[in-house]
Amino acid sequence: MEKTKKLNNSSWILEITKGTIFALIFSMIFIIIFAVIIRFTNISDGAIMPINQVIKGVSLLLGVIIALKGSNKGLLKGLVIGLLFALISYLVFSLLSTTLTIGLTNLTDLIFDGIIGAISGLIAVNIKR
Repeated sequence: MEKTKKLNNSSWILEITKGTIFALIFSMIFIIIFAVIIRFTNISDGAIMPINQVIKGVSLLLGVIIALKGSNKGLLKGLVIGLLFALISYLVFSLLSTTLTIGLTNLTDLIFDGIIGAISGLIAVNIKR
């Protein structure tokens, strides 16, 4: 019984870590592609924020699906992946820009990423292996 519980805990940690890392990797790739597109086109400043939100949402969806496909408890695991993704991506991009500010935008990002992660988790666990 104890060994099964330990296995479940380690599989939880592995799935959440895997989902968060994949979401971060996809996010970085998509942001680099978007930066190149911005460099060579005339995308308005007003379009950048919504496109960044779409990039985060798609990155989370892909990361969660890769980590949780055919798993269980997708809502909870996806929520945790979304929240971790929000926190880690905030720290990474703050370090890259050398500014660390906390405000309402950060809270809305945390909520948005948590919700997208939870929805993605529901989708992922319902995909057959």
